[in-house]
Amino acid sequence: MTNILVTGAPRTGKTTLISTIITKLNVSVIGFITTEIRENKIRTGFTIETYSGIKKILASKKNLESKYRVGRYGVYLDNLNFIVNKLEEELNNEIPKLIIIDEIGKMELFSRSFKDFVMKALNQNKVLGTIMLMDNDFTKTIKLRSDTKIFEINLQ
Repeated sequence: MTNILVTGAPRTGKTTLISTIITKLNVSVIGFITTEIRENKIRTGFTIETYSGIKKILASKKNLESKYRVGRYGVYLDNLNFIVNKLEEELNNEIPKLIIIDEIGKMELFSRSFKDFVMKALNQNKVLGTIMLMDNDFTKTIKLRSDTKIFEINLQ
């Protein structure tokens, strides 16, 4: 199998597309999805939730103490590392049909263990996920892999 990653600007439906595909395929998965936290219709942060049901806050505008920041959001690096550790355990104990990574983005890339998990998952050629549109050295390396197909989604 080939790894498949969807890229595009924020709010173009990348997560919705991944979720729809997973529902239609009805196969065993390991991984996580990132969703918005909204208060009074205003985005105030993001959660990260594994398909096994573990949910943590990934980033919040209220996390002013964090030295890991993306715009106005403070990243809860301990929460992300906790999730990655749980995913590593799941990957060592199960053989999933797909590994879901939503998303390989700026917030997640503060974590060395996250980057290691991504590379380990990609090497299994079972990843369905999302990746940020803008490149840095890490994402560029992923996008250039011969075993990975990148699809850009837009609103046009």
